Amino acid sequence: MALNIMIVDDEEVIRLGLEKIISKMDLDVTVIGSFGNGMDALNQLSKYNPGEVDCLITDIKMPMMDGLRLIEHVREKLDRLAIIVLSGFSEFEYARQALRFGVMDYLLKPIDKMQLYELLKLLKSKAVNDNGTMSMKAAEDTGDWADHEAGEHYVVDQIKGFLDKEYDKNFELERLAETTGMSPSYISRLFKSTTGHTITDYLIEVRIEKAKQFLVDHPDLKNYQISQLVGYSDPVYFNKLFKRMVQMTPKDYKKRNTK
Repeated sequence: MALNIMIVDDEEVIRLGLEKIISKMDLDVTVIGSFGNGMDALNQLSKYNPGEVDCLITDIKMPMMDGLRLIEHVREKLDRLAIIVLSGFSEFEYARQALRFGVMDYLLKPIDKMQLYELLKLLKSKAVNDNGTMSMKAAEDTGDWADHEAGEHYVVDQIKGFLDKEYDKNFELERLAETTGMSPSYISRLFKSTTGHTITDYLIEVRIEKAKQFLVDHPDLKNYQISQLVGYSDPVYFNKLFKRMVQMTPKDYKKRNTK
């Protein structure tokens, strides 16, 4: 089934560039509209029924009607339409505001072709509903977090909850993205911008805290066993990491904290 996309950006070179990039992708994707402002795009969108347009790619700052207003109006009638926001670094805060309307992701200019490809591929694979039209499974999976005032924090809490439970397994960003129903690049940036830490840094902190618990609660366990229990197959690497994080070796920590 073809994926129907609408592009909105006041810079013609951006619109033409996106159309060219998309046309060369080995995905069944069709650009059914390209507009220079939100007003024209909204007028055209109103002529379509839900499900006839699968994805809206829109800039933030535009004349007549900006991207945020466009998204706000779109969400009143097309609440399942996947939306990707384009923004420059100077418009990053506007892109963050767009998150509360449940955008799928945002792309920084200049556009990363591979990132766009992965997003469209993800959208196509997100499942086709019973009527044969595309649906955003992500919105369902996250409990319609777009309508939640703290939508960003909800997703971050989901990520933390997952890592708190799965800390002993090999870390795969793709699997985490699949769990949240978001794209890998999106959750990475969202987590960093919300917490100030990368997902990897958070996972390391969780693992080290778990290692401390094992050292104190189960002093009979060998170092290599604790290493494996918290997700590290190499006990030497675990030792170095623990010392860097705690300022002492696991052995010294156990000695200092057990009776």
